[in-house]
Amino acid sequence: MSRNHTLLHPNDDVFIALENLAAGRDIAEGVKTAVDIVAGHKVARRAVKAGAPLHRYNQVIGIASADIFPGDHVHVHNLEMAELERDYAFCSNARATDYEPQPRTFMGIRRSDGRIATRNYIGVLASVNCSATVVKQVAEHFKGRLAEFPNVDGVIGLTHKSGCGLDTPIEGVATFKRALAGYVKHPNFAHIVVVGLGCEIGNLGDILDGWPGDSLSIQTSGGTQGTLQECIARIEAVLPAANSVEREPIPLGELKLAMQCGGSGGTSGISCNPALGYAVDLLVRNGGTAILSETTEAYGAEHVLTARAATPEVGKKLVDRIKWWEDFAQGRGLVINNNPSPGNKAGGLTTIIEKSLGSIAKGGTTNLNEVYQYAEPVAAGKGLVFMDAPSFDPVGATAQVAGGATVMVFTTSRGSAFGCKPAPSIKLIDNTPMYELMADDIDINTGTILDGSETVETIGEQIFERIIAVASGERTRSEILGYGEEEFCPWDLGYML
Repeated sequence: MSRNHTLLHPNDDVFIALENLAAGRDIAEGVKTAVDIVAGHKVARRAVKAGAPLHRYNQVIGIASADIFPGDHVHVHNLEMAELERDYAFCSNARATDYEPQPRTFMGIRRSDGRIATRNYIGVLASVNCSATVVKQVAEHFKGRLAEFPNVDGVIGLTHKSGCGLDTPIEGVATFKRALAGYVKHPNFAHIVVVGLGCEIGNLGDILDGWPGDSLSIQTSGGTQGTLQECIARIEAVLPAANSVEREPIPLGELKLAMQCGGSGGTSGISCNPALGYAVDLLVRNGGTAILSETTEAYGAEHVLTARAATPEVGKKLVDRIKWWEDFAQGRGLVINNNPSPGNKAGGLTTIIEKSLGSIAKGGTTNLNEVYQYAEPVAAGKGLVFMDAPSFDPVGATAQVAGGATVMVFTTSRGSAFGCKPAPSIKLIDNTPMYELMADDIDINTGTILDGSETVETIGEQIFERIIAVASGERTRSEILGYGEEEFCPWDLGYML
């Protein structure tokens, strides 16, 4: 890897700039930059005719919309989305996992029912937006009042903007209720209180579904003040028991890791995402579960995952979700192909295929063992799995946590601010200049891969060790800064009347 640019595969048509390159810069034999090139963006390595495919990662990422010459800046002005038939090649790259003979452990919390936790919160959950104010006031009441309970990580309030409207058996209502029910049962809650108004579709019975949590309705608990006081009293009653937990060695096979990315750029697929993928491989070899998601950021690269599917059925489940998203988008006048955001494009990403190929690198190289619907419970000890969800970070992360993820790693290029309580979120950034601007927000800088001072493997080892440390109680930067409650965002597919 050169200090100022890199070639990711011998068959690629482009270099990736690792620093800002001025026009006229010689970067390879016969290649001189035609214009100024921003770090993370693509430089043509050779000529590509208009209408011909262009390759990065040894994969087609788009079609040249104009003739491209060596040294040209390759981006939205001369590269467009390719409509290509993909060979799903189910299971063709599936390989037996080489499990560690002596798997690692972390210091976790074992609940009385056997669930494994990495944090010890008490949760207050709104079933509808009407109860959001009460929920927030309850959580605010306990701030600074838990000194007697050092083993309780906090009382957190989770609110949202939904919960009322259609009470019909449609998919959006089901996903919404499934997400709330998943949080009710999350192992990182020692206890949870669900607060509703009393007439919403997100009714308390559906959400609790027999779970031994508390529930209160504003309409039957004395209004706002009566509900607030009753909720505080119930939490005060359970604090001593919640504080009595002790951490103990737990096999990594009990850990469920979620992976998200936000504010990606042209170097995300070179540094932070593959380094996380290396850590995920280590976790899987130690028996753990890793949850890849963001279906619209796997779009165009799903064939890489279907080739690693453990069975044809698993691969077909992923293809079915891709086709669902195509239908979902088409029915609403949307186009998945335009998924890269303005920030993604500013960082050098041009097409959704390019973005997706970098995004799925977070999932490492092991087999894809299962595909889950939005917020479905994820079984432990299943290796790499996929959860269907949008690419908007809070909505996708909410699904993964609802599915049981107890730790998250979040990768970014542009510097996304994020947390996902009750699960701790470890933040990785892919470039050193942004790290220096936002060091207080970032747990690990993977930009050292780009400057050559460290490798994907060495950073991957650091990420793996940080996952174990955080699962054992070490606080992340997002936790220290107070992120994680406002990012709770269950998905209802947008149904409103």
